[in-house]
Parts: sequence; C-alpha cells; structure tokens
Amino acid sequence: MKSIFERIQKLSNMRFSTIVLLFLFQFSNIFYAQSVEEVVISDVDSKFNKLVWSDEFDDSGEVDKTKWHHQTKLIFGSGWANNEEQHYTNRVANSYVNNGTLKIKAIKEHYKDQSQEKQYTSARLNSKFAFKYGKVVVRAKLPSVAGTWPAIWLLGKNISENGGYWHGEGFGNTIWPLCGEIDIMEPNKLKTETLATWHWHNGEKYQMNSKSVPLTNIDASENYHDYILEWDSKSMRIYIDDTLVNEMPTEKPYHAEFYILLNVAMGGNLAAEIDSEFTHDIMEIDYVRVYK
Repeated sequence: MKSIFERIQKLSNMRFSTIVLLFLFQFSNIFYAQSVEEVVISDVDSKFNKLVWSDEFDDSGEVDKTKWHHQTKLIFGSGWANNEEQHYTNRVANSYVNNGTLKIKAIKEHYKDQSQEKQYTSARLNSKFAFKYGKVVVRAKLPSVAGTWPAIWLLGKNISENGGYWHGEGFGNTIWPLCGEIDIMEPNKLKTETLATWHWHNGEKYQMNSKSVPLTNIDASENYHDYILEWDSKSMRIYIDDTLVNEMPTEKPYHAEFYILLNVAMGGNLAAEIDSEFTHDIMEIDYVRVYK
C-alpha cells in the first residue's frame, strides 16, 4: 500500500494527506448530493397527500345533498351558456348513485321548466366544498353519443351566477371570467381529444389557455381515466392519468377558493350536432377526491 501511495504522491506532486482530504471531500459531496436528492423526492411524493374532501359514491339512490347542489336555474333566463339545449334537473332520473358510481344521465324528452320548453334533460352538480390550492382527482367514463358535452371543471367561489350554490350562500359578487374557470376535462367536438383549459381576465382583457391530447371516444367511454388538477401558488397542471395535458402559472384569479362542477350538456356551440338517434347517455364517475 505504501508504494502505491508513494507513486500517487510522485505522480501528482501532492502530499498523501492532501489526496486523502480531497477524496473525503469528494465522497462527502456525493453523499450530500444523494441526501438532497432523497429529500427533494420525498417532498414531491408527500405533496398533496392529505385527503380533505371526497365522494366515493358508495351509497345508492339520490346524490348526497350534504356534498352536492343541483344547479337548475337557467343562468340567462331562457337558457344556459353556449346555446346549450338541455334543462338541468334535480330528478333522480338525471343524477343518481348505484353500484359504486355516480351517473349523470342526459335524456331526450320534452321538459318544461321556468316557462321554457326544451327537448333534453341532464344534471349539473356544484360541490358544497370550496378550496384554494390542492389536487383534484376525478375518475370517470364519458358519454359517447355525438352532441353530448361532459365537463369536469371548477369556478371561482365568488362567481355571480343565479342558481349557483355559492352565489346563493352570499359569495357571488364577481362576473365571469373575472372569477376564473378551470376546465379539467372537456372533449373536443369529434370526441377524439380531451381538452384542458383555463379562462380568466387579467384586468385588461379576457384570457384563455387551452391544449389537448388524443383520447378516442371508445377509450373515453369504455374505460375509466383519472382527470387531475394539481394547483399551487406558483403553477397549475392538468393531467389525464400520467399524461400532462396543459400547465400555466397561477394567475391572479386563481389565488382564491374554487368549487367543483360536474355536468353533461347537450349540443350548443362547443359540442357536435346532436345525433338524431340520441335517446340517452351517461357520464359515470367512480370518485371525486381533493387533496391538500
């Protein structure tokens, strides 16, 4: 061993003690880097790991009224946004729980409400839970028939919208899009992609950020997928399963509390023309979970 160290000293023109110190320094740096990496990974893994609100839909019958509000009042007096063609109802026929899942069912039927006659009914649910920052996971299968427009999304708790749960609770003092909107999942018209979109107002003008990834109609309607929002004070990210669909910095409207909406609209500007053979279709939701 001594001869080896002597060679090292001779080759490097250094004292043996210096080499040992350098070796120990390098080793300690490696150990420190590994320790830091472990800490960072641990922090990432532990983020959003506390379940703060959920609905597992384990009962049967009506939707849990302690967790969900049926929004049925026409927001424009005669209709809904985007020239949609349905009435939303609070009937069990349009939203119910059985076999461990929530069903939101769109039906072709003549239905009169609020002095308005429409040819389709469905349901639109508002969560009676609002939060700022966190992770939302909604596991769902989507309706497949052309003209159905399912959505998993969030609105600012302060939106001024007649019939909305939080407006009725006295929080509605801000018009759309100043309140902000987060669309975790919407299909495109052809049902070949899933969209992730933000709508907001930056104080000067309306803003929108929308991207999509491929998702076939057969896959979306026959298989469950996780539609996910991760949202903190710096950024917002939307995923389908493990695939990142879209992301953006956390702008001004998104530093406030938001609530969850689940609905199936019929027709209108954002959906394809309704299939002439349509009778009914369902969005099926396994669970909704919110983590902090």
